[in-house]
Parts: sequence; C-alpha cells; structure tokens
Amino acid sequence: MRVMRWCSAFFVLTACRSLPSAEPLPARPELQHLQSRASEATTLATSLCDSAGPRLSGSPGSALAVTWAVETMTRLGLSNVHTEPVTVPHWVRGLEEAAVVSPGVHPLAVTALGGSIATPDGGVEAEVVEVSSLAVLKALDGGSLAGKILFANVPMRRAVDGSGYGETAGVRRLAPIQGAMAGAVAVVIRSVGTDVNRLPHTGALGAEASAIPAAALSIPDAELVHRLLSAGPVRLRLRLTPRLEAPAQGANVVGDVPGREEPGQVVLLGAHLDSWDLGTGALDDGAGVGVILDAAHALLGLTQRPRRTVRVVLFANEENGLAGAKAYAAAHAAELPQHVAALEIDAGGGMARSVRVLAQPSALAAVQAWEPSLAPLSVHVETGSAEGGADTSVLRAAGVPQLDVRQDVSQYFDVHHTANDTVDKIDPVQLTQLARTTATVAWLAAEQGIDFGRVPEPQRTRAH
Repeated sequence: MRVMRWCSAFFVLTACRSLPSAEPLPARPELQHLQSRASEATTLATSLCDSAGPRLSGSPGSALAVTWAVETMTRLGLSNVHTEPVTVPHWVRGLEEAAVVSPGVHPLAVTALGGSIATPDGGVEAEVVEVSSLAVLKALDGGSLAGKILFANVPMRRAVDGSGYGETAGVRRLAPIQGAMAGAVAVVIRSVGTDVNRLPHTGALGAEASAIPAAALSIPDAELVHRLLSAGPVRLRLRLTPRLEAPAQGANVVGDVPGREEPGQVVLLGAHLDSWDLGTGALDDGAGVGVILDAAHALLGLTQRPRRTVRVVLFANEENGLAGAKAYAAAHAAELPQHVAALEIDAGGGMARSVRVLAQPSALAAVQAWEPSLAPLSVHVETGSAEGGADTSVLRAAGVPQLDVRQDVSQYFDVHHTANDTVDKIDPVQLTQLARTTATVAWLAAEQGIDFGRVPEPQRTRAH
C-alpha cells in the first residue's frame, strides 16, 4: 500500500478555519442513519482474512478471496456483482535466511522484498557496507561496492499523517538499483516500519527489476548490524530462494448500489483484495474491504438510494503491480468521463481525521459545505488536494476526481507488510468510525449532484 503525504494536525485545523464560507447542508435523516447504524466492517474484514488467508497475487488465497468477495457482495444486496479478469504476476517467496557470520554468529530475522531474485543455491556471503540515507544511496559510484553486501539503514519517522512512510519507502526501490549499479552482490534494507519487533517488513521492489537479491531485516536486527559495524568490519550471509512463475489469472470484483436518478454517473469506492503473504492482510487491506462493503450496505439500507450510482471495486494486485487498477481503467475507458469521483480506503483501520478533494477548483466550496455533516464524526474538511490511493491513482491519471478520507496511521506501520498483520490488530471502534465516515462521504458525493469536473491536467500525476 502507498500512503499519501499529509499535513500536521495543527495545519489541518488551521486550514479548515480558513476555508471560504459555504452554505451548510440541512440535516437529513439519511446522515443520521449512516452515522449511527451498527457497522459490519470488522466482521467483514475478519471473514475475508479467515476465509482466504494470505492473498498475494497468483496464490490460492487470492482465488479464494475472489470467491468470497462475489458471495459476500451478493449476500449484501449489491447489484450487477461480477468479476473482471486481470492477468497478475505470480511471485513465490521461497526460503529466506540471513546471519552475521563475523564478528560472532547472529541469526537475523529477514524477508525477501517482493519481486527479488534468488541468491545462488548456497547463498552469498560478503562484507557489509552501510549507507544511512536516500541521498547517500543516490550518490553511490559505479563499482564502489564490488563484491559487497549493501546495507541501507534508513529509519522511518512515526507520524499521525503517514508522512514518514512517504519519506522512506523509496529505499525499497532505490537500494537494489543503486546497489547493483555499484557492484554489490546483494542488498539488505532496514525494514520500512515503526515497530521494534523482530518481524521484517516486506514490500514491492517497484517496476524496475533488480539484478541482485534484495531483502529486509527486522528493525532490531538492523540496529544490531549497525552497532557491529560501528566497531569494525561485518560479514553477512544471505540465502533467498524466491521464484517468478508464469503470470496468473486474477480478477477485480465489482458491484453497484444503483443510482435512483443518474445511474450512469458513478462514485467509485475502492479497496484492494490482495495482500502480502506474511500475515493475513487484516489492515492492508482487509480493513479497507470491510469498510467499503459496509458503506455500500449502509447505502442500500436507506429508504431512498442516492441519485448517483455508488460502485464498489475490489482491486486485484495492488501490492505488487497495480494490474487490477490498470485493467479496470482499460475495461471502463468509455465510461470514465461519467466517473464523477473515486475514493480508496487503503491505510489500515485507524480513525478518519479529515476529508480532501482533488477536482476542478469550484468543487472545493461545495465539499466545504460537508463540514457540518461530518462534524458528528469528528472529521474535518481540508483545503489541501486529495491524492487518491494507489489503485485510484490510475483513474486520477485519466482525470477522475479524487476524494480522500484521511486516517490516523500513527500505529499502522508497526504491522504494515509483516506477519503481524492479523485480525487481532483491528480496533472495531475505530473501524466503525471510519466506515461511517466513508458511507457519509459516499452518500454526499452521490446524492448532491456536485459537478466535480475533471482533475486539472498538471495534477493528474501523484507526487511521490
């Protein structure tokens, strides 16, 4: 999952007060229903994780998740529930071992980065060279690490808005590229996370294939290697056996809450059905799946459905390719001009804090009028532009306006992409507030008939 750059809580409150005035919406019984009904989001997320388990693209769990999604969306009463085929990569993790062999012998908690190639059969053993920032990584000279193992030790900053992830996650892509260029035989990175558990964080290498094996160390083990290096040379042994199988058949799962007056105009709610293979993907992104299915079910429970159609899309292959998002955009290219807004939930199960929009400038005042409707949920409207999620970034590139429900992610990166991403980490109270917020935003966007226009051309590419 790729998290947006958000501003500080102080700036959020200041920005909300400085927004241009807009006429508040009248109180509506629909809002009271959406904001007070019992939520099924936790139950739905738990059901997905327990039914399908880990759901990396191409795996048996991925196929089980598609079956679960079709059955669940049909049971909840969505219309036109169907699958749309997606060709997905099929990378299999294999065995993973690492140890410091000098000074002393220290077994290390390690995991391959998604898409890594294997080491030679016997593994690799070499002296370790540490770099401590992305800037130093970018400055590595060709041949400067010949025969060495690159250790990228770049700590991540904890932040309620997730900005620390945006500052650090690039190490997964950059370290293998720069390490290969500099002649390294392998690369290990400090896990991109904020915990102190001996559980490494995986994650995709990126679009560029790495020419050398690449893995992540748990944060305590990265600290150990750093301490040993401060006293003298360190040798490390690494063995990885991942393999890339032939592409597999996956699917997006789609269902609608049909609009009563403008069914051809679509407000899209997205989450991704796949997960990494270490845990069961409860927060990334079982929580998002549970939230948007619960929001759709809440809209179906209204005495009068919204004017526009609200479409649920559970995307395939967000974690290591975005093939599902690309396939959806291609299959629905002709109707994308009628997609009036897209909202993705993919930042764990923390409470909603604020809402942002990226659309034509005139839409901001209309969205500001949502503030009194969101106030009972302790959610504000911000002036900053929405970014959208990883999957909806493909729609953003096509001009589809983006809505963000921005969450508290201060604890999310303790478990993100680890074996600890399991259903016991879901807080039902927080997930209920997030689901009620998502349902409220979806109803407002679908009911009011706001002209969101298109995303301005200069803003169609997300900043990273």
